[in-house]
Amino acid sequence: MKIALIGYGKMGKAIEKIALSRGHEIVCKIDIDNQDDMDSPLFASADVAIEFTTPATAVANYKRAFAQGVPVVSGSTGWLESMPEIKSMCDRGEATFFWTSNFSLGVNVFFAVNRYLAAMMSGFPQYHPSMTEIHHIHKLDHPSGTAITLAEGIIAKDNLIKSWSEDDDAADVLRIDHVREGEVPGTHIIKWDSEVDTITIEHCAKSREGFALGAVIAAEWTAGKSGFLTMDQLMHGLIADSHLLDLIK
Repeated sequence: MKIALIGYGKMGKAIEKIALSRGHEIVCKIDIDNQDDMDSPLFASADVAIEFTTPATAVANYKRAFAQGVPVVSGSTGWLESMPEIKSMCDRGEATFFWTSNFSLGVNVFFAVNRYLAAMMSGFPQYHPSMTEIHHIHKLDHPSGTAITLAEGIIAKDNLIKSWSEDDDAADVLRIDHVREGEVPGTHIIKWDSEVDTITIEHCAKSREGFALGAVIAAEWTAGKSGFLTMDQLMHGLIADSHLLDLIK
């Protein structure tokens, strides 16, 4: 494939390395100093653009790529208030867009385990969940998009939890704490605590390579498709016993 990179920081460079190792060509690299290259024929020649930038720039990047007819695979977070608009563009046939809060294949297995555990714990009101997410100091938004996805999974499956918050400890609220330290790629810890014991599940990323590999695999899967695409669809194609995912929807 011909791939355009939107955002050429540490994540963009990790994606480039993996994409090249899988036989793809990087035709354009967009960063803060060459934004106008998104209007170039070279950018328009890409089969797909992979975008990792900031909450403030992501949506404008999507629209600029869509105007060039280039599908976008994105892992940017912190912009989800604009998601209905992006989905609407896809529904009207104006865009092809793949987004997930986390491209790590391991994290997406973790999402499924989280939903399954939450469904089980709904029958045990003596346990209350909480979450901590830890990321590098360069991550601007909080809680992380991954934490929000995990929280939504718990809320959907545990009928005792109605919402999440970063500052509320009410009985029907999932408390999410965030930590920003060093160069931590991403750690998410979910605890179900009672007076007699604690059940903990955790995902700890060791490097950015897991996210980068997932993004490239998503780009390979997106090429040639249209509309609004999801990680759930991709995971169904990757997991041998994909019906297991449907047991916990």
